Amino acid sequence: MKFKSGFVAVIGKPNVGKSSLVNRLVGELVSITSPKAQTTRNKIFGIKNEKDYQMIFVDTPGVQHTKTKLGEYMSAVTDKATVDVDAILVVLDATKINTEDYKIIERYKNVNCPVFVVVNKIELTNFEKLYPKLSKLNEYSFVKKFITTSALKNQNIDELESELIECLPEGDPYYPIDEYTDKSTRFICSEIIRQKALLFLQEEIPHGLAIDITKFDESGKTIKIDANMITESQRHKQIIIGTNGSMLKKIGTSAREEIEKFFDRKVMLELFVKVRKDWKDDVSILNELGFSKKDI
Repeated sequence: MKFKSGFVAVIGKPNVGKSSLVNRLVGELVSITSPKAQTTRNKIFGIKNEKDYQMIFVDTPGVQHTKTKLGEYMSAVTDKATVDVDAILVVLDATKINTEDYKIIERYKNVNCPVFVVVNKIELTNFEKLYPKLSKLNEYSFVKKFITTSALKNQNIDELESELIECLPEGDPYYPIDEYTDKSTRFICSEIIRQKALLFLQEEIPHGLAIDITKFDESGKTIKIDANMITESQRHKQIIIGTNGSMLKKIGTSAREEIEKFFDRKVMLELFVKVRKDWKDDVSILNELGFSKKDI
């Protein structure tokens, strides 16, 4: 059997489990997950390497309608991700399938690659509730296959992977076979910090939070990382810091422990909170933080 390699775009509304699905398929932490919507902001490659194929998953921001410059960037990322891929996965939340999901599926009616619809989070529902939705989905005859999955419980992931392998063209690997993401370790650390902030802050802070790593020193036995947590207002800053710095310490401790697991090394992490008003609509700040449309 000749070696196969190709790209798979992962599309869907915010918080349907796209990142969890990519992490499960790749077998590594590639993209952060959170109970909150719009966790993923960048186009992230997750690379699945096996002896006879390399499958590159393009995890994207959730399809959305926000009107900020950051929102425009995220929409552009999603649109670009479906160009020149070998398959498209449209991911749905089994408990919340609605007309918006149907519209997303219809967008890909005329693409020149196979389209799969993945109904994720089936552990949260049952067949009786899901059946009417699946019947409706079957009307989309251009979809190659509908697959129900649970990224959390690892249900039907092997079936999905097998279907995708069939879509890959023969060819050499695009990335070194020991890599599982195209993102730098610096980027992954910033995402881990943001994940912990979203987890502990829950609904107290909207998505006006960004992480800017200002120091990343791997030269010694201990990795030294300084990072600014950028928010939009003084009120949000106080919430992030918490009483006597308690929340900031909680976020920092959890992030440090996760980063230490990732590197299997000791880490010294210092977090600072900076206010940059309306940063999501400031193109120069967005460019500084890595959200430049030129780089898509």
